Amino acid sequence: MKKKEKAKIISQNKITDDIYDLWIKTDMAKSAHCGQFVGVYTKSADKLLPRPISICEISDDYAAIRLVYRTAGKGTEEISRFKAGDDVYILGVLGNGYEFDKIATVMTAPGNAKELSDTEKLLALMDLNIVLMGGGIGIPPMLETAKELKAHGCEPVSILGYRDSNMFLKDDLTRYGAVYIATEDGSLGTRGNVLDALKANKLNPDIILSCGPMPMLKAIARYSKTETENGHRTEAFLSLEERMACGVGACLGCVTRTKERDAHSNVKNARICTDGPVFLASELEL
Repeated sequence: MKKKEKAKIISQNKITDDIYDLWIKTDMAKSAHCGQFVGVYTKSADKLLPRPISICEISDDYAAIRLVYRTAGKGTEEISRFKAGDDVYILGVLGNGYEFDKIATVMTAPGNAKELSDTEKLLALMDLNIVLMGGGIGIPPMLETAKELKAHGCEPVSILGYRDSNMFLKDDLTRYGAVYIATEDGSLGTRGNVLDALKANKLNPDIILSCGPMPMLKAIARYSKTETENGHRTEAFLSLEERMACGVGACLGCVTRTKERDAHSNVKNARICTDGPVFLASELEL
């Protein structure tokens, strides 16, 4: 259930020139899952709508959420000035994230042809080669995703794409599985993007869970389609990063083209903030 809640800043640190690491104490942590996001309100009267920020991590005691974000405008710039002890209003929990039940069902019973038991879903997950791909500020959601997969007995591999050797969250992700690096300038890891690193390290995923800029997501969608056509079934789930306004599906400001018609609007569109942000790549027209 979505709600606006008064929360408390636990800590905030600057980890690169424009990226901040924020921990917030909130009851929303109890119901949050990987791939979801919250809206963070500023204290300025001229900024009525919250800024959507992906959940990076949930504390082990489910009492706090971690947000790692880039300052990209006046709203996030103001949020970056929040300090430990400050009150903050947040809206959440928002969106549909990486739903492991759906992933297991897609891989074992395409089109939801049969209902799987919880045990069957867990066994299906554990038997999959799962690769997480995060590019730039799409890296933070991969941390909680890796953490939850590890808790389910999976061994995910992460491929992280950076501009250069300034590799935020790399050490955090190594706690949950192998990590491979791609850098645009070739300073570390594979020169190029996350798909270049995938090929260079001869990884053969059944499932790709990804978040990052649209060119990266389009390339991953093409890769999964090509691999499946060539005989190895590879499904990709994409978290679409799009500028959002309301975050609750009312304004229709963030839509993506889909192959099937939406039952509510009767058009081939889906609202990223409520129907997503995570979608099965084969369901989209990118």
